[in-house]
Amino acid sequence: MEYKDRITLEAGKRSGQPCIRGLRMTVGDILSYLAAGMSHEEVLEDFPYLEEEDILAALAYAAEEMNNTLVVKAAA
Repeated sequence: MEYKDRITLEAGKRSGQPCIRGLRMTVGDILSYLAAGMSHEEVLEDFPYLEEEDILAALAYAAEEMNNTLVVKAAA
């Protein structure tokens, strides 16, 4: 899934968090709903301005961010 056309970063919106198509809905919001057990259909029903591709973009963005995570271990 190519998410780069759907995920936006704006310094003045939601503290610069990644948002869906410039809306005030963040990637984290969508992930939280899914983690709480909501289905894609339930999310889309509760937020009719979202599209299935927005949910897939949020998941793709999160997956890529996890692959880019760098763990730094402090010296003992």
